[in-house]
Amino acid sequence: MRKKNRHGFTILAMLLLLATLPGQAEAGEIETWAKAFQPSALSLREQQDELAWFARAAAPYKGMEIRACAEGIPTHKWEAAVLAKAFTDITGIKVRVDIIGEGEVVNRMTRQMETNEKQYDIYVNDADLIGTHLRADSALDFKGFIAGEGASVTNPRLDLDDFLNLEFGQDYEGHQLQLPDQQFANLYWFRYDWFTDPTFKKEFKSRYGYELGVPLNWQAYEDIAEFFTGRTIDGKTVYGHMDYGKKSPGLGWRFTDAWLSMAGAGDKGLPNGLPVDEWGIRVENKVPVGASVARGGATNGPAAVYAMEKYIHWMKAYAPPYGEYMDFFVAGIVPSKGRIAQSIFQYTTWLSEDAYTNPESRVTDSHGNPLWRVAPSPHGKYWEEGMKVGYQDTGSWTLLKHSVTGKHRKAAWLWAQFCVSKSVCMKKFLENKTPIRKSTIFSPKLDRYEGKFGGLITFYRSPVENRWTDTGPNVPHYPSLSAQWAKNVGMAVAGEITAQQAMDNIAHDMEALMETMELPRYSPKLNPKKSRDYWLKQPGAPKPPVEDQKGQTMPYDALIETWKHKG
Repeated sequence: MRKKNRHGFTILAMLLLLATLPGQAEAGEIETWAKAFQPSALSLREQQDELAWFARAAAPYKGMEIRACAEGIPTHKWEAAVLAKAFTDITGIKVRVDIIGEGEVVNRMTRQMETNEKQYDIYVNDADLIGTHLRADSALDFKGFIAGEGASVTNPRLDLDDFLNLEFGQDYEGHQLQLPDQQFANLYWFRYDWFTDPTFKKEFKSRYGYELGVPLNWQAYEDIAEFFTGRTIDGKTVYGHMDYGKKSPGLGWRFTDAWLSMAGAGDKGLPNGLPVDEWGIRVENKVPVGASVARGGATNGPAAVYAMEKYIHWMKAYAPPYGEYMDFFVAGIVPSKGRIAQSIFQYTTWLSEDAYTNPESRVTDSHGNPLWRVAPSPHGKYWEEGMKVGYQDTGSWTLLKHSVTGKHRKAAWLWAQFCVSKSVCMKKFLENKTPIRKSTIFSPKLDRYEGKFGGLITFYRSPVENRWTDTGPNVPHYPSLSAQWAKNVGMAVAGEITAQQAMDNIAHDMEALMETMELPRYSPKLNPKKSRDYWLKQPGAPKPPVEDQKGQTMPYDALIETWKHKG
């Protein structure tokens, strides 16, 4: 009979228990890092418990090295510099994070998908590629993994229900092919101090007949752009708009990141419009059937051409002349220089940069409080109530199941969970302004930070946040189809082709590619062509031409109040 101590444990049981506890060195690292990651949605004791779980779960993989890949935005640079060290200190698993351009992330991941030769154990890849992953059967279903093979390496505090917009990474059946790591929206950005200046307000009302405020539609945005462009403020010439037009992969994102939906090109329905989504692709029974008006799509319809024409006109008339030669990465910081009145297409990920937040910035006061605000995106004349309002995406953990297996799969999953754990998520948000958890956004600990965030916390707490969505599952092969946008938009910006020709080319090129696709699931099958008039007379998208709008605005503070009451 086994000897027991007076508490009833066998000596063997005690040894096994001790073997599962973090060592003294690890316990010291856990305490140090838990304090470093305050404030947190968890208490300090709960943080220590969660980090101790990572140390125990990672014990079989100690000494391994895993490779991860992510694009070069502040969040991922912070993860590579801070979280990778913390993870290694706590678990003994080494992490190598390659920070590269978003286009190259997609290229490398695509090569790994096609060859099944492992280059990385895990990627942070935008959920825009969910339509590709579900059709190619390429990504690990995290929910299935958690329930089976990955149960022993799944954090008890993972709490999937706590994630914002978890659906962005799900296929049509609800499998979790991608897990949010960071989230950003594309919102309207403006100089609150200029918009509330009594002199400007009086002059604007006299000229346009309505109040200077947050534009609710594109006509008001255009009026405001005209009003500020060429004006001298604080001794500098300012511009009423900011945009970019350099031929680069990011020029495609300028359109695929919901510009057509903001114009109103697609159909009603959240998250992406049915049956026509924000790329203008018509999907029937989960199968893409066309992009051109001739096949029932809207990529080259009147609303899409209107979107292209407005983009080019505003950039050339109201943006700095150098904007046309800038790409996505450079242009995101320009409004912080103090010469831009508003930007209709501001990726919020850039707002974590010091240029927008420190006391020396030209867009903050002496205490570092922003002179700017973010607000809902104004919409074009084809937009209807019930449509998505704008773009929001999650950079998401994506594990390619055919090339990453066994211990590397489990170690990579531990790393991904560490980066999204409740222990670190609030600190990550405060550093980088890219939230992923409800427990972060709705924590009372964030209340005192709203003044520093220019309305961003209010946006994520609002019931209308779900109207900003990602590309969604309807795009069958994001890497190949998105490439058709950049080159054609670039030619239109350069004046080599008209807006109509550019959208015709994009629709044609996407259909030509879709026609050749043979994907394992829901592969495209194009509709037969019909006359343009036939489709424009049908309900919904593609939509026939409509009348121009009259400008409408709302005071920022009143608009924010509406966020709190709209569902």
